[in-house]
Amino acid sequence: MSRIEALLKTTRARLKAAADPEFEAGLRWYFKEPVNPYGVRTPLLRELARLAYREVKAWPLAERDRFVTELWKSGMLEEGNIVCHLYRRFAKSCGEREFVMFEQWINRYVRNWSHCDGVSTWLIAASIQNRPGLADRLAHWTKSKNRWKRRSAAVSLIQEAKRGGNTETIFHICGLLLDDRDDMVQKGVGWLLKETYPKRPREMLGFLDPWRPSAPRLVLRLAAEKMTEKDKRWLLKK
Repeated sequence: MSRIEALLKTTRARLKAAADPEFEAGLRWYFKEPVNPYGVRTPLLRELARLAYREVKAWPLAERDRFVTELWKSGMLEEGNIVCHLYRRFAKSCGEREFVMFEQWINRYVRNWSHCDGVSTWLIAASIQNRPGLADRLAHWTKSKNRWKRRSAAVSLIQEAKRGGNTETIFHICGLLLDDRDDMVQKGVGWLLKETYPKRPREMLGFLDPWRPSAPRLVLRLAAEKMTEKDKRWLLKK
């Protein structure tokens, strides 16, 4: 048995041992889209990611990537979440190679908002922070037929928004997505705008001004969550 197979076996045994049927049923109800969970809570997922990191951090990149690919291929909710927690520990070394790999994960394996946001807000965001020019590639994603890739185009910029950076790119992506009819994409755009406001309030209000009559109310309500009462009333006034 290879060390990849051994770690997979150990990780999955821990997941199966901790599976809670009642929590599993709750997860299936909580997600709108179909998911395949064990029924394991987040603290154990973080612990399993930590234990896996102790081993894979010394492995060659090819072996590390084979390990996480096998987790993704299982289709299990928690195994994908472990990948996100694990790879977050490599954030400082994420660059173009990883960005391409993360995009492939979105294309091939991501089928729910939890995996989308884990890959996007932690991993793609890390690649963009280390290599800012990579943000330019997100505009193309807004035309994808894959709802999760379109959502990822927005939520991958959440950390940039919180830092007050890349505002021009943020508004460009939001403008491309503001007529998207998918509610999960709308929630992603609203979230991004909400996080943009605290550091760039005047710029954001200026961006939203021409969109107020036509933008989905869901986007506007989410965008307004961190606004002052005055700005919130202005934005949501019908």
